[in-house]
Amino acid sequence: MITEKIMKLREKLDELINSNADYDSIYHVSTELDKLILDYYKEKNEMMLKKLIKKEGNV
Repeated sequence: MITEKIMKLREKLDELINSNADYDSIYHVSTELDKLILDYYKEKNEMMLKKLIKKEGNV
């Protein structure tokens, strides 16, 4: 789900850049995209940590 949001925001950012939109619009979308990407990696790291803890608990 978060990956879909990232892809849509990327497309929007590309459109803004290609249409020479104003700096503030591009900056706003860019920072929103950065936040989503950060959330994605936080989620991914949490899942990996849970798997590692579960695996070590079974050893």
